[in-house]
Amino acid sequence: MVKLIILFKKPPTNEIESFENVFSQSYVPFINKVPNLLRATVTRTIGAPRGEAAYYLIHELFFNDFATLTQSLNTPQGREAGERLMGFARDLITLMYAETWEEPIQHGT
Repeated sequence: MVKLIILFKKPPTNEIESFENVFSQSYVPFINKVPNLLRATVTRTIGAPRGEAAYYLIHELFFNDFATLTQSLNTPQGREAGERLMGFARDLITLMYAETWEEPIQHGT
């Protein structure tokens, strides 16, 4: 499985409410319509070991494989979501692709 990770820097304090509204009402509904999107997670950071976290939000979009991810983001729905993202967060985001897997945790008995 692969994912697109979108890291959002914290917006200026006086713009947080506006950012939150645009993110949840104008962007998320469009990204959730991207074909072949298996799962999406949003993580709001609450701190870091040495104070404030470097990022405010982490948005992860999961797809079966990289070919599907790139194909899906190049659909009309993917392009529309990308345009909306760039429209409100261009200066706040870092994008990256990652392979992901899960391993079961075995606790000693």
